[in-house]
Amino acid sequence: MNGRETGSGGEPPVEDATGMGDEVTEWTAEQVMEDTDSSGGLFDEMLRGDPIFTNKEVLRPSYTPHELPHRDQQISKMATILVSALRGHTPSNILIYGKTGTGKTASAKYVSQELESTSAKYRVPCHVHYINCEVTDTQYRVLAQLANSFIDDNVRILKEWIERWQAADGGSAHRSTLARNGSPNRQSTQKDQEIETTRFDETPGESHPSAETVADILARHDVALDDPVSNRIEALESVRDDADQVPMTGWPTDRVYQEFFDAVDFSERVVVIMLDEIDKLVEKSGDDTLYNLSRMNSDLEHSKVSIIGISNDLKFTDFLDPRVKSSLGEEEIVFPPYDANQLRDILEHRASAAFMDDALTEEVIPLCAAFAAQEHGDARRALDLLRTAGELAERGDTEEVTEHHVRAAQDKIELDRVVEVVRTLPTQSKLVLYAIISLEKSGAKSINTGEVYNVYKVLCQEVDSDVLTQRRVSDLISELDMLGIVNAVVVSKGRYGRTTEINMSVPLEETETVLITDSRLSDLEEVRPYIQSRFDL
Repeated sequence: MNGRETGSGGEPPVEDATGMGDEVTEWTAEQVMEDTDSSGGLFDEMLRGDPIFTNKEVLRPSYTPHELPHRDQQISKMATILVSALRGHTPSNILIYGKTGTGKTASAKYVSQELESTSAKYRVPCHVHYINCEVTDTQYRVLAQLANSFIDDNVRILKEWIERWQAADGGSAHRSTLARNGSPNRQSTQKDQEIETTRFDETPGESHPSAETVADILARHDVALDDPVSNRIEALESVRDDADQVPMTGWPTDRVYQEFFDAVDFSERVVVIMLDEIDKLVEKSGDDTLYNLSRMNSDLEHSKVSIIGISNDLKFTDFLDPRVKSSLGEEEIVFPPYDANQLRDILEHRASAAFMDDALTEEVIPLCAAFAAQEHGDARRALDLLRTAGELAERGDTEEVTEHHVRAAQDKIELDRVVEVVRTLPTQSKLVLYAIISLEKSGAKSINTGEVYNVYKVLCQEVDSDVLTQRRVSDLISELDMLGIVNAVVVSKGRYGRTTEINMSVPLEETETVLITDSRLSDLEEVRPYIQSRFDL
């Protein structure tokens, strides 16, 4: 036995992770479940209740539904413009306008998915690339992201051809190498001729470049389609290995553009570039990117490029160069806001897939639609409201979502919106807002601009910030009023003239907490500025 014990199967006992030699107990699935039930873990109690959701994801903005109620007209117009891509032609550029939550992005993504699936069906190389310009908001980043996306596509194409030839070769590549080195092999030549006739476009499924396209790629490396298979594989492997990703920083922009151009023009295909929130790109980086993209077709040899721009701002083209505006806005599609009835249809359509049967009381969807209709017909807001109401009901361990949950969700979403707006305010606006909060906490009512300005000056001294003029502070108060954070109303005082009375429109404590999280304002929590008494007129 060599001094070691063995189990019943002749194997040594299993040692634990410490190497101390203790045997590990083997647990059955039933024993594990019994132990879990008895332990009462953190999540066990939460999982005991019946779920409300069947698929919460269909209520999120990232979900692209198979049907889009009340957007048939806009979808049909997009399809009639883009169908030319399936015929190998360049589609007209499209600009899509509409307020937030009107179905612009969802409709464009739906049409794009249909375009790509149809192109695969008819074996026409057509691809759609989506970029959110609110995130990717500079010319460099847009071009680098596009370049890397196309480089990945090109590497995939090369890999598929290499693997197909290698599989069909069955080892003849090695024999061809021997032949090139002076050992002729008649069987190798015959095998190469058989492989030469192998075409990717015989393979069902996703669209592949034609043999003619690959022949063109090979020709750029002085290799022909009827050369020995080892030569072809070697040439494609060389191209694949040279396909490096573009770094997200560090290169001159013109070099990034050239990499993008070369990657796009790698093979014959129609490319649709979808730029969501396109106005954010123009606002931050100007219209150079759009100028280059809209004019590149004249220089491309193999591919064709079309642009879809999506914007919440109907007037953003007013800031474009006339040449960019004319080439970019060849077709325009406007998405009007939804009304309350249309929002109900959308919510009912999504709710049927998102919730368990009978999980919603009858007033839930009409109330969500009514709240969202007040927000310029925002379907995204309606879906967020319904999802949040369901989450609140689920956390409360109730069996159904009620009107109470919808109203609580409305308050929660509004508070979340305020927190995000306040968090992203400029420092000077935060100081003005903190001055208003300080006045309200001191018990002041109907605060006027002069009082805000006096406290604001003290706060500026505390954080070592420049002091703006009272007129500029008055403008900042008006901006806070437009954002819905304060309520500023001009009232008449008779012979004493007119004045602006200011009050907070959002929860005081929560707003102050958000302001204090700004490192520049964190010391203000201990500041108690002197507030002069006044006699109300």
